[in-house]
Amino acid sequence: MAEGEILIGELARRAGLRPSAIRYYEEIGLLPAPERVAGRRRYGDHVLQRLAVIAAAQRAGLSLDEVRELLDADDQGAVSERLQELARRKLPEVEALIERAGLVRSWLEAAANCRCPSLDACPLFDEAGDAAERRI
Repeated sequence: MAEGEILIGELARRAGLRPSAIRYYEEIGLLPAPERVAGRRRYGDHVLQRLAVIAAAQRAGLSLDEVRELLDADDQGAVSERLQELARRKLPEVEALIERAGLVRSWLEAAANCRCPSLDACPLFDEAGDAAERRI
């Protein structure tokens, strides 16, 4: 094997993924098709960086389609503009998740101190309760 070439198992191990995830990323175009020698995929070291980009983008809440947009923009030299656009689009979603998490936390804190004899008597399950609390 040539210097700097990595087989799929080693690439998966180093990236913390399963080989099937790497094959899937190839199938949907997030990774370029690797060179094959005797039917075995051989990757260059640069693929590790691309997998790191994919992982970081997913941790930030980007879908695989959005990751593809970002990678395509990088290939065209327009990554900052696309990254800013994606961030502006995602921030309201994250704000909504944070708000919802706060409501869930408040409800669970109240539930942790509940002394009601039945669910029918519990204001946490009252249909006339606060609309904000019901959104959880």
